[in-house]
Amino acid sequence: MTEEVKDIVEDVEEAENDSEPVTFQDLGVTDVLCKACEQLKWKTPSKIQREAIPVALQGKDVIGLAETGSGKTGAFAIPILQALLSNPQRYFALILTPTRELAFQISEQFEALGASIGVKCAVIVGGMDMMSQALMLAKKPHILIATPGRLVDHLENTKGFNLRALKFLVMDEADRILNMDFEVEVDKILKVIPRERRTFLFSATMTKKVQKLQRASLQDPVKVEVSTKYQTVDKLQQSYIFIPAKYKDVYLVHILNEMAGNSFMIFCATCSNTMRTALLLRSLGLMAVPLHGQMSQNKRLAALTKFRAKNRSILISTDVASRGLDIPHVDAVVNFDIPMHSKDYVHRVGRTARAGRAGKAITFVTQYDVELYQRIEHLIGKQLPIYPTEEEEVMVLQERVAEAQRVAKLELKDLEEKKGGRGKRKRGDGEEDDDMEDSRGVRKRVQGKKNGGGGKGKGKGKGRNK
Repeated sequence: MTEEVKDIVEDVEEAENDSEPVTFQDLGVTDVLCKACEQLKWKTPSKIQREAIPVALQGKDVIGLAETGSGKTGAFAIPILQALLSNPQRYFALILTPTRELAFQISEQFEALGASIGVKCAVIVGGMDMMSQALMLAKKPHILIATPGRLVDHLENTKGFNLRALKFLVMDEADRILNMDFEVEVDKILKVIPRERRTFLFSATMTKKVQKLQRASLQDPVKVEVSTKYQTVDKLQQSYIFIPAKYKDVYLVHILNEMAGNSFMIFCATCSNTMRTALLLRSLGLMAVPLHGQMSQNKRLAALTKFRAKNRSILISTDVASRGLDIPHVDAVVNFDIPMHSKDYVHRVGRTARAGRAGKAITFVTQYDVELYQRIEHLIGKQLPIYPTEEEEVMVLQERVAEAQRVAKLELKDLEEKKGGRGKRKRGDGEEDDDMEDSRGVRKRVQGKKNGGGGKGKGKGKGRNK
C-alpha cells in the first residue's frame, strides 16, 4: 500500500474514531458522484466502501471480502465511474457476475450513479436474443455487465466485437462464479482482454479457487476484508420449526396467514418444487410468483418486477435469487427446503434485514434435515430458537391444503404436458407464458367433474421451461 493510500485510510479511521460520520467526499469521491450518491440516499459509505474506494481511486487492484448486502456494488462502481470521467472511452469496464438477475441489478446501480454523466450500460446474459444483444454491443456502451458464458459466445461469434481496449475488470461474487463451473469461460475472457488493466475481485469468502484466480488475474492487489467469517446481521430474528416432512405445506400456509401483510421470499431446492408451491399458494388465493432457472429471462425479470413493485407479496425461488439481490421491502425469508450448503443459508437470509432494517428468517427442519441444520448452526456460531406454533391451530388448515395440493399437482402435470409436446403454446403476442399467471385450466376441469360435467374445460394453463 502506497504512503498516499495509507494517509487517506488513516484520515478515514481518525474520522471514525472521532465519531464524525465519514462522507464520500472524505474518501476522495468527486462532487458529481457525491451528488449522485445523495440522490440514491446513500448518506454515508458502508464499511466495504470506506475500505475499498480510497485504495481503488489510487489505481490499485482490489480484493474485497464482504458479506452479502454490504454495499459491494458501490465499492467498485464509484471508482470506475470516476476513472471514466477523467478518461472517457467505450468498452471501458467489464463486470462479470454469476446470475442474470444480479447483472440487471448492477446495471441499474451504474445507470443511477452515472445518470448525470451520460453513462451507457449493456447487460449481456443468457436466455435473451443474441442478435439484439449484438446490436447493443455495436453501440459501444461504456460499461458491460455480463454472465461469463454469454460473453464468451459474443467474443467468439459477434463480428467486430472485442475487448482489447478494456480498462477495468470486475468479478463480483467471484466464489460463486467459480463454484458454478465458469472457470473455462473466465480463462477465455482473461486471454482476450489487456494485461494492462485494473482488476477488482469481490467475494464472500477466499476459497482456493478464488486464490488461484487472484494469482492469475491481479497484480500486487490490496486485500480489503470486512467479514472474516460467515455471519448474519443483529436485526435479523432467526428461528426454526421441526416438523414431519408431510406437513410442510400446512405449516407454510399457517405462517403466511399468521404473518399476513408482510412480504415473503420462500426458498425451495428445485425448479419443480418452486412451481408446485407457487401453484399451491395461488389455489389458496395467496399472491405468489415463482422465480427459477428454467423460466425464460423475460419471465424471470417480470417476476422480480412484480415482487419489487409490491404487486405480489410472495416470491418463491430457487437459489437463483439467494445472492446479491437487493429488494429492500422483504420482511421475512422462509427456508421451505433447507439448503444443501450451509453458506447458502447466510445468503438466503441476507435477503431480509438489509441496510439496518429488521427482518425474520424461519427454517423448516424435517426428520431428514437434522444434520444439514446442525451444520448451519455451527457455521453461524449460534443456536436458533424454535418458532412458536400451536399444532391444533396449524392442523385446522390440513383439509384445505390437501385440496390445494391435489389441484397444484394436476396443474403442474398440465403445464409439463404442454412443455413436452402439445404445447409450446404461445400467447397471442407470441411470448411464451412461463409465469402461469392465468393457469386456471385444471381448476376448471376439477370443478367441472365436481359438478358432474366430467368434460375437459378449455384450459388456460400455459407455460414452457418451468
